[in-house]
Amino acid sequence: MSDPRDDAARRAALVAVVRRLDARGLNRGSTGNASVRDASGQGMWITPTGMGAEVEPDDLAWLSLDGATARGRWQPSSEAPFHLAAYRARPDRGALLHTHSPHATALACLQRELPPFHYMVAVAGADRVPLVPYHLFGTEALSQGVAAALAGSDAALLAHHGLVAIGATIGRAEHVLDEIEALCGIYLQALAVAEPPLLTPAQMAEVHARFRGYGRAQRA
Repeated sequence: MSDPRDDAARRAALVAVVRRLDARGLNRGSTGNASVRDASGQGMWITPTGMGAEVEPDDLAWLSLDGATARGRWQPSSEAPFHLAAYRARPDRGALLHTHSPHATALACLQRELPPFHYMVAVAGADRVPLVPYHLFGTEALSQGVAAALAGSDAALLAHHGLVAIGATIGRAEHVLDEIEALCGIYLQALAVAEPPLLTPAQMAEVHARFRGYGRAQRA
């Protein structure tokens, strides 16, 4: 049985991220949504529908990963189905953030993926950030599209919609989201001049290899 204190910490961290995203203009009002796996790994906590930065930990809705059981005072986000689909596709990931952030959404509205124009695209764990074709929010088609895209990448653009990012932790998901949003802005600036040349698969493979050994380390 999971420790209730673990779930309390996860819910508090989720609410803190939602508020930061709103304060930075990456979401506005009730746009976007966010979730985190519960401590047992059998369900998720997700932001309620129609609620934004005013959300409190006790407002979060709980859903079993099969979507059959729900708890809480409020209805879960209408986009809960694609959160559930993503967790089923990626059992190694524990948090998902969805925003209508300006740069990523602008690129998504152009129906363009984010290609390997810059080595930091590899932060999403792939050579590019894929584009999910447009589907109405809350639909099974969108859920399937998101799950397929996130099966091989930690981020995806949703055509005419926004950005999703996942991570093993809520902190990692936020890091991926921040990097991809910034890169989308740089890519849009580059496109105003010309189509930027892209890094080759071999060059991106070198980046991925370097990233696997990259991190904080004490000096010998």
